[in-house]
Amino acid sequence: MPSFVALFRGINVGRAKRIAMADLRALLESLDYGDVRSLLNSGNVVFAATKGSAPSHAKAIRAAVAARLGVDALVIVKSAQEIAAIVAGNTLADSASDASRLLVAMTQDDKSLAGIQTLAQADWGSEALHLGPHAAYLWCADGILESKAAVALLKGLADQGTTRNWATLEKIAAMLAAARP
Repeated sequence: MPSFVALFRGINVGRAKRIAMADLRALLESLDYGDVRSLLNSGNVVFAATKGSAPSHAKAIRAAVAARLGVDALVIVKSAQEIAAIVAGNTLADSASDASRLLVAMTQDDKSLAGIQTLAQADWGSEALHLGPHAAYLWCADGILESKAAVALLKGLADQGTTRNWATLEKIAAMLAAARP
């Protein structure tokens, strides 16, 4: 059965958009997804599905979370193969000295990344931004909170993308790889 990950944007940050991971797992199970497992408290849920595409899963999960849990948040779903390609496409991994300061930005449709093409061509000083075919990768040398490139990247993604740090993405990739038949 194919494996996927649902990546929620902006849940459990501060007091707004709070969702218990147990409730989220139960909701996905009620939608007939199998092998549902969450990672951290920030909206990363690995699951298996017998049918349907990543975009159709994203739409169904977002609607169910809004209707049943009262939280409307962007949900991006990627297949195990898509996450593997995103991991393989990271040209900054070897030069990043701290996985928590290396961000990976993803959208549901890779074409949406074209809107940040000019950011990838800009000079960010000690920071580095690489735009791959499936994700954008941002090395925040002085930390994410101090990063001007991170602010520009998030603004450029608007309401179409979400980010995970490299350490989290590697954990997600490992969960997906372990779930493969």
